[in-house]
Amino acid sequence: MIRYCYKRILLAIPVMIGISLLAFVLGLLSPGDPAEFALNQDGLDAPTDAQIAAMREELGLNRPVYVQYFSWFMQVLHGNFGSSYITGKDILHELLLRLPVTVELALLALAIAAVVGIALGTLCAVYKNSWLDDVVQFLTNILLAVPGFWLALLMILLFSETLRLLPTSGSESLRYFIMPALAVSFSTSATVCRYMRSSLLTEFASQYFLVARVRGISKIKLLFCYAFPNAMLPVIALLGNYLAGILGGSVIAESIFALPGISSMALEAIRFRDYPVLQAYVLFTGWLLVVITLAVDLLMFYLNPKLRGGAEVHD
Repeated sequence: MIRYCYKRILLAIPVMIGISLLAFVLGLLSPGDPAEFALNQDGLDAPTDAQIAAMREELGLNRPVYVQYFSWFMQVLHGNFGSSYITGKDILHELLLRLPVTVELALLALAIAAVVGIALGTLCAVYKNSWLDDVVQFLTNILLAVPGFWLALLMILLFSETLRLLPTSGSESLRYFIMPALAVSFSTSATVCRYMRSSLLTEFASQYFLVARVRGISKIKLLFCYAFPNAMLPVIALLGNYLAGILGGSVIAESIFALPGISSMALEAIRFRDYPVLQAYVLFTGWLLVVITLAVDLLMFYLNPKLRGGAEVHD
């Protein structure tokens, strides 16, 4: 177990370094001169060539690219992500300030997708080829086909404009996150439902399940004590990847419902060409994705005895 953990962590380090290179290159390829941006934050007086040259020297932009990268990377490791061109504020502070909003949205959407998807998938597997199975499969096809932003606009029209039940924007309480979380979780609920149904049907057709049924063990006991835990393994992996995806890519929900999360921060950075913020966003969310994926990988290794047995034989 410990050896496997070390291997996975060592494999994650080059990926994180590659993400840092990607984020750094993004800053290099961005149009405009960072020195000019830094001098002209107020947009009133254009800096002179001498001022720009002095600022480039101060920022280290005249040094070789590889020296710039290592200097920037060491600053990042010390928690210095730089400052925004537009606001002049510390970027890491702004990211950490907005992160709780995105985390709350992601966790609520994850809970909705897990509860709805697992429950419906289990019912569809137990009552295979029934009217319930047909209806749920039809609904999952619709949820997978309809864009999330369209569902978000439809919910705003129904629950906010017509019924006056839920607010359309803000992040003051849990009520403000219900519609964004639903909009984000619809398609994933459908995917989880299909995964759960397929995994349970595979367990129902396995040899141990059929032998146990012949021996008189009740289907309910087999379902919840044996089939359900085994079927949950691929669903857990799916939900872990889904959580990482929301944390780094909830742009549509945050923009439609005006949530001040990190994705809306990246959208503002693109709009105003605030490249240091965009650079930090790519690095921060990329590293977060790697960490969550690594955690899910280790959790799957711990929960799946087949993986543990294979690792022990290999060792």
